[in-house]
Amino acid sequence: MAVELNELRDQIDEVDKQMVALLARRLALVEKVGEVKSKHGLPIYAPDREAAMLASRREEAEKQGVPAQLIEDILRRTMRESYSSEKDSGFKCLNPELRSVVIVGGKGQLGGLFKRMFTLSGYQVKVLGSKDWDRADEILKGAGLVVVSVPIHLTEGVIRKLSDLPEDCILCDLTSIKSKPLQTMMETHAGPVVGLHPMFGPDVPSLAKQVIVHCDGRGSEHYQWLLQQFVIWGASVCAMDAKEHDKGMTLIQALRHFTSFAYGMHLSKENPDLDKLLQLSSPIYRLELAMIGRLFAQDPNLYGDIILSSEENIDMIKRFHARFGEAIQILEQHNKAEFVESFNKVSEWFGDYSAQFMLESQKLLKQANDSIHRG
Repeated sequence: MAVELNELRDQIDEVDKQMVALLARRLALVEKVGEVKSKHGLPIYAPDREAAMLASRREEAEKQGVPAQLIEDILRRTMRESYSSEKDSGFKCLNPELRSVVIVGGKGQLGGLFKRMFTLSGYQVKVLGSKDWDRADEILKGAGLVVVSVPIHLTEGVIRKLSDLPEDCILCDLTSIKSKPLQTMMETHAGPVVGLHPMFGPDVPSLAKQVIVHCDGRGSEHYQWLLQQFVIWGASVCAMDAKEHDKGMTLIQALRHFTSFAYGMHLSKENPDLDKLLQLSSPIYRLELAMIGRLFAQDPNLYGDIILSSEENIDMIKRFHARFGEAIQILEQHNKAEFVESFNKVSEWFGDYSAQFMLESQKLLKQANDSIHRG
């Protein structure tokens, strides 16, 4: 039996080596694709091409008795690596006549990411850091685009320092709230103004499939090239009213981060053995625990700024607290019928999204389970 098993394992190892060689060949071809896209100003992410390719490969896999989802998983992971490789080829510069790009806060993580992207696109990029304000006039002189990327609580104050920009200079910010920064930019600068919110962190390997929200301020015809530059980087640009954006962020960011913060506090007070929790965890709980722990591996000032950035956030959290109390009342009364009724009402509100989210989460949980090593 051992001899027979070893022979089969040797054959599997040989196939694996061939797969590695094929992946290396694919990545080399992707690098050439990146060079062509850079030359002609094509986005690194082409959704129609991706969808068609995946559909074709799924069909071919099924014909050979290979699970369609298996080849899709392999290709999606490969494409994620490909997008990262393509960006190394650089990007076409859509506005070569633009004067210097100044990143205010360019020494921070998010500012640094945008500095790299503009540099890869061939723009002249300068950085105005917190210790550079004595040279601000020199750095900002003749700027064609100024990007403000500083902590939320400093944003409006920093914007007010930018009152002497050239009139045709584009002024924008990368803050996760939009109404107040946008209003401050409009009051401070007479030229083109746009509010931006990158819906991703600075650790993304590429901007492929990432979303950048833009809230129009003034002179939108002057910064359309900038939005298109984001598209070439692979991002999806989403236009939204500033107030509507901020209302959504109370749920997407403030409430979500606060509930993670509160659950983390609860865990630390209960003080369970995390190793034992992980041993007992299903993939979904492990993933939830990872998302909670991820928060506490980052800068508390950032999340404090996000949660405390508006009274609307605090009001939303208070309403959540009240509904949490309503749910506890159902438990205290041991009222299963009311629990089921409330559950069904929420399920009805989600509608078809429930089934969609079930499918999406199943894929995520399979990937999470694949990465677990149990000795």
